[in-house]
Amino acid sequence: MNNNSAVSGQGPKEQNAPVVWEEATRRQFEQLIGKIPVFLREFARNKVSQRAERIVKKSGRNTVGEKDLVDAFFAETPFGFHGPLKNDMTELGIDYVKYGYPK
Repeated sequence: MNNNSAVSGQGPKEQNAPVVWEEATRRQFEQLIGKIPVFLREFARNKVSQRAERIVKKSGRNTVGEKDLVDAFFAETPFGFHGPLKNDMTELGIDYVKYGYPK
């Protein structure tokens, strides 16, 4: 019998719980998406939100917080655009440095 839920400390309901976003994180997400050129917005919205939710699920959680948002944006944004991304985050009061990203 495979009992992974006992090992992880989560029952089946927690593992399959839908992912939710903290309200403040959802607002930050929408503000950052709004800074992306219109023709790329929907693509970016899908890629970043999917990445954030994968990060949360992989860690056994179900709530997307600011760190997940920052990690997802850096993972999905091409390196050449990290400078403008950092500027946008700073403008919105998101301290990406505290999550391990260089200034």
